Amino acid sequence: MRQNMEQRACDLARYMIENGATVRSAAKKFGVSKSTVHKDLSDRLPLFNRPLYLEVRKIMDANKAERHIRGGLATQEKYRRQKQK
Repeated sequence: MRQNMEQRACDLARYMIENGATVRSAAKKFGVSKSTVHKDLSDRLPLFNRPLYLEVRKIMDANKAERHIRGGLATQEKYRRQKQK
């Protein structure tokens, strides 16, 4: 079981790095919850692959800093669609 978690954590990290993906999109792609992605990347990955963790941490920090912008754009688009009806 442990090897499976370690492999999943590495796969999640590589996916996020290669695609600049968000935690939500990575969770959807791998069929796990956002909590599992966070647990794998924040708690498990640093224990066995520190360099990969440091790389994915940059992506996660950037996504966290930008999430308020994405949320505002989503709301703007929602109201734009409602107005067109």
